[in-house]
Amino acid sequence: MVHSQNFYKKDKIMYAVIKTGGKQHKVSEGDVIAIEKIEGDKGAEVVFDQVLMVEKEGDIRIGRPLVEGAKVVGEILSQTKAAKLTVFKMKKRKGYRKKTGHRQQLTSMKIREISI
Repeated sequence: MVHSQNFYKKDKIMYAVIKTGGKQHKVSEGDVIAIEKIEGDKGAEVVFDQVLMVEKEGDIRIGRPLVEGAKVVGEILSQTKAAKLTVFKMKKRKGYRKKTGHRQQLTSMKIREISI
């Protein structure tokens, strides 16, 4: 049974892979993502120019390392914190126990525009 290439595509939405906070995120227009904290107030516009890949209607552009002229524009929705992580250190038979916690600061972003 032979299928066309478009048979496997669920939708034809433009998406991009951006790099921010030492991580890579696959984003589309309208997505709400949580990323490492970046400075800015609620409603501020942020431009991500480190775009690693862009796909639009089957046309895939992969950067080496970045796609030239591509940018992703987002809007800051809120500054939040992630759930608390418990860090527990122990050395057996020595009586050493140490318990601390950590909450990562995050920025909630809404992706408004992807342009090439």
